Amino acid sequence: MAIRKKIRIGDLLVSEGVITEEQLMQALKTQKSSGGKLGHTLISLGYITEDRLLEFLSKQLGVPFVDLRHFKFDPQLVKRIPETLSRRFRVVALTREPAGLLIGMADPTDIFAQDKLEALLNEPIVPAVVRESDLLAALDNVYRRTDEIENIAEELGAELAETDVNLADLLPDAQLEDAPVVRLLQTLFEDAVQVGASDIHIEPDEAVLRIRQRIDGVLHEQVMKEKRIASAVVSRLKLMSGLDISERRLPQDGRFNIRVKNKSIDVRLSTMPLQYGESVVMRLLDQSGGLLKLDAIGMPTALLERFRRFIHQPHGIVLVTGPTGSGKTTTLYGALNELNSPEKKIITVEDPVEYRLPRINQVQVNVKVGLTFAAVLRNALRQDPDIVMVGEMRDQETAEIGLRAAMTGHLVLSTLHTNDSISTALRLLDMGAEGYIVASSLQAVLAQRLVRRICTSCISDDPLDAQSISWLHNYLGDDAPLPQFKRGIGCTQCNNTGYQGRIGVFELLQIDIPLADALRRNDGAGFAKLARQQQGFVSLGDCALEYARQGITTVDEVIRVAGQSE
Repeated sequence: MAIRKKIRIGDLLVSEGVITEEQLMQALKTQKSSGGKLGHTLISLGYITEDRLLEFLSKQLGVPFVDLRHFKFDPQLVKRIPETLSRRFRVVALTREPAGLLIGMADPTDIFAQDKLEALLNEPIVPAVVRESDLLAALDNVYRRTDEIENIAEELGAELAETDVNLADLLPDAQLEDAPVVRLLQTLFEDAVQVGASDIHIEPDEAVLRIRQRIDGVLHEQVMKEKRIASAVVSRLKLMSGLDISERRLPQDGRFNIRVKNKSIDVRLSTMPLQYGESVVMRLLDQSGGLLKLDAIGMPTALLERFRRFIHQPHGIVLVTGPTGSGKTTTLYGALNELNSPEKKIITVEDPVEYRLPRINQVQVNVKVGLTFAAVLRNALRQDPDIVMVGEMRDQETAEIGLRAAMTGHLVLSTLHTNDSISTALRLLDMGAEGYIVASSLQAVLAQRLVRRICTSCISDDPLDAQSISWLHNYLGDDAPLPQFKRGIGCTQCNNTGYQGRIGVFELLQIDIPLADALRRNDGAGFAKLARQQQGFVSLGDCALEYARQGITTVDEVIRVAGQSE
């Protein structure tokens, strides 16, 4: 093991003229009270930038700087260092060099960490300097729980084969908290929360068990050969949800709450009998972060101000539309969060109730006992509400009660599954609502979608294929100049997808006098033509295209949104 000397980074920075003696003294004083590292303290005080510090360390120590944002990790090499040590020492294994194992370090002056790693790995190490923020993001990706999930699944499969008993019958016993099925589920939820999954799908097939996670709207699959564990996993989930574990022929719905990584996660569960067993889909709702406020949803400022005017009206109906998974519920809850005050009585009719809101009277629809949207809404109006939120207008009866409530002095918020704002008002007419009632009640329609954001760590110019160029010319006109669009090439930060996170695309239609007159006449074609000509109207496709021009999303996402809304 090489003998290393302690490096006094502060003195080096002063001697090289990077910081002054006074700045070093102030940083040491601050460091003493905060207990942090000197480098962090210098950066937080603004005496040096992180990149400048890393450049200095690389030069002074003679170690390479590695940009982890574009680094391709070797999973086997990474896992030579246990995750706990990687996070404790802020290190990650990179490549094998002739001189030893190249280790990315947030603090390459940490001699103790280097000695500990050499003893653990039983081979020489070569330090490299990396950005700490990039390192922490990379650790979340490289230490995914997928291998652990597979190992526990194998263990559970072996246990079922040996004992040949129904493990589901034993699981309610509190003594079995360490049973593989429980650890498998715990690891599965931890992995889902770590990567920001919105849904978990558990699907038994003929010879395998598929576990898929929806991340930024796209499913990512893991296949396990231990199909025999499926029934034990499903039974345990049913027990957690308070469902009947003996009923395997009918779909069931339930929910439960778990705590994962210091987050309170509300899990909505749905089972479905399939040819090879039962499928389970779980929607994960993070209750610990609080509700998003309207101004944090991502609406353009001008559109947000217009939308706010409509939801602060004393009466009328405001509809939020889009397909499943387009963020409608998030927008409605954001609106309710803003309207929620002691002076207003708010009643919601939901199926299911997704987030619990203080002061708001939330009713869960239960069709089995006759508690339908229409039945609850009819009785809710006798409870003297100021604002009513209807989870979805599914039928003519619900639509008519909501529209009449809006006419009689209530503000009604609701959703419809339509492609865009223009077709929404026409859908109400198709459902049997009278044109004069729709014209008198409907204030505005907000249509929305979610598009994936380009990963900022691997963003680059998009060369665009011939098909995309042809679509853009068709959409914008043949003479329209095309700007330089962007895309993500894929990196560790985004799991090599090129995308990280999502942003809302919005289209707001105000029902003004000309549009209301068209609705009264049941003139669908005239309504659509006037809507597109309305001053300030920006379609979903145009909104998405503006995001692409700004380098926020890709042309592929624009084409997808524009195609959905047509």
